[in-house]
Amino acid sequence: MKLHNKHRNVELIINQELLEKISQLGIDHYPNEFGGFLIGKYSDDYNTLFITDYILPKSYKGSRSLFERSAKGTKSLFSKLFKIKKEIYVGEWHTHPNGSTRYSDIDLRAMINIESSPSVNIKNPVLLILSVSEKKLNQATFYIYENKKLIPYE
Repeated sequence: MKLHNKHRNVELIINQELLEKISQLGIDHYPNEFGGFLIGKYSDDYNTLFITDYILPKSYKGSRSLFERSAKGTKSLFSKLFKIKKEIYVGEWHTHPNGSTRYSDIDLRAMINIESSPSVNIKNPVLLILSVSEKKLNQATFYIYENKKLIPYE
């Protein structure tokens, strides 16, 4: 699947099979929100982001309207991924059970905190929000973070 962000004139590519795997994880945790980290790499000109995998948090809290994950234990995992595959942390994903893929104020604040964190070396992280029901993915929307805004890919 290839998506475009007109505002930044950048592309995002994710394998349909990978998106289905992530969606299934969200469906499996229904009716609670669930999520994790997105892994990928950029093209040499940084105009294309390839989402290649995901990592689940070691600990998290999920309810019908909230997902909070811990980053504990991920630093060494991210280092290993970079050394072996040259892949990096590129953003976050989580579900909105029976909801829309519109981001919340909490989602935006989380991305602002991620971008400004000294331990995260990425200026435009992506956010994937999946609307799931008990049995299926309803919709998935990718956003790119820039200047305290989340701008959707189409």
